[in-house]
Amino acid sequence: MIRRTFLAASAAMMMAGSAFAMSDDDNAKDIVDIAIEAGSFGTLVAAVQAAGLVDTLKSEGPFTVFAPTDDAFAALPEGTVEDLLKPENKDQLVAILTYHVIPAKVMSGDLSNDMSAATVQGGDVKIMTEGGVTVNGANVVTADIEASNGVIHVIDAVILPSM
Repeated sequence: MIRRTFLAASAAMMMAGSAFAMSDDDNAKDIVDIAIEAGSFGTLVAAVQAAGLVDTLKSEGPFTVFAPTDDAFAALPEGTVEDLLKPENKDQLVAILTYHVIPAKVMSGDLSNDMSAATVQGGDVKIMTEGGVTVNGANVVTADIEASNGVIHVIDAVILPSM
């Protein structure tokens, strides 16, 4: 296996579908603004707010965010999201959310099978392209949603770091 990190190089997801349409001025919006306006990331936005990461994800970046949908969060065991949003679990929430972020702008054209990407959390995610694009087993349902400070790739599951 050839291991690549994304300090200088980048990788991302291939377009697998479209969750929402973008207008010409979406590039003027940051990752957080796009997530809020999309309407399918309410749980992710609430988690980012609870974790105190809004200012970070609104900063210059660049960032690549693997964004789980509300349905992805709903698929977690009952009570998981509510527990993570409690102030006493903030460190765990931050670890999970930053595991979904790569500190570089990673577009789908930079992709190859069996890649490894270093996350802001410190762990690595594995990207596969055979039989559909996945990140740690989560399917990419929409890729390359550009923002002023990076890019969003929508995934259908919450990916969890080793803790």
